[in-house]
Amino acid sequence: MDGWRKKKVLMEGGGEQKGLEGTGLKLQVNRHGNLTSATSDQSFTEILQTIKASKKPAVIKYGASWCHVCSQMLPAFCQMSNEFPMLSFVYADIDECPETTQHIRYTPTFQFYRNGERVDEMYGTGEERLHDRLWLHS
Repeated sequence: MDGWRKKKVLMEGGGEQKGLEGTGLKLQVNRHGNLTSATSDQSFTEILQTIKASKKPAVIKYGASWCHVCSQMLPAFCQMSNEFPMLSFVYADIDECPETTQHIRYTPTFQFYRNGERVDEMYGTGEERLHDRLWLHS
C-alpha cells in the first residue's frame, strides 16, 4: 500500500481500521496518553467539546490518508506528542470526519487551542516549524 491511495485494512470481524491505525504507517508509540484520533464526525465533535471545555493546550492535525505530505508529517506529529506531554494531540482524517472538517481547505492543517479557544493555525509541512509552534503553545 502506498501513501497516495486510501488505505483500507481489514480488522477481525471485517471492519475497517480508522484514525491513526488506519494510516498503514509505522508510528511511534505514545507514552503519555495525550494522542488520540477522531474516527468519525461524532468522535471529532466529542473531542472538540473536550478541548473547548479544558484549560489544557491542544493541537489538532487535519490530514488525509491519500495526502503524501500528511503521511510524511504524521510520524513526526506522533513523535512530538512524546516531547510535549502537557499538550493534547489529535489526529483527524478529513475523509473519516467529512461534516465536521469541511472547513479545512489544505492538508495538512494544524490548529492550536489554548483555554478552549483556537489561537493559531499552520498549513503545510516542516517538522522544525511544527516543533517551534508546539513549543510556543505548550
